[in-house]
Amino acid sequence: MTFSGLNFIGILVAFIVSFISGAIWFGPKTFYPIWMKAKGSASGQLTSAQNKPALLFGGTIVGVLIQTLTLGLIINSLGKHTDIGILDGAGIGFALGVGIGMCASLSHRLFGGESLKVWLIETANDAINLTIAGAIIAFYN
Repeated sequence: MTFSGLNFIGILVAFIVSFISGAIWFGPKTFYPIWMKAKGSASGQLTSAQNKPALLFGGTIVGVLIQTLTLGLIINSLGKHTDIGILDGAGIGFALGVGIGMCASLSHRLFGGESLKVWLIETANDAINLTIAGAIIAFYN
């Protein structure tokens, strides 16, 4: 894998769309209330010990940026050997999101005692975002 030929505009667009999608996914009118209830929060809010916006948003930004950059590297590398279309990019993102992202965290969640509902809400967002990001990155390649 190499950074040569990597389209950073596509990665930046994929990053922005993924970040916005995650904000919508965990919005107050979407999955946030269900997610907090499934996590056992009686108030439906983060505790003062958890509510550290710089860490929460900073960590999220770094994580999403690394995800989209990694996906871009994979799509770019595969594109050197074959033509990668938008659906191919989406398929690569989906395969990585479900096959690695969701399944890698499943045993941690089960052994950690969290519900499958919490796992599904969190990791389905990742899989959807990687699917969309893969399509965007392939479009720009």
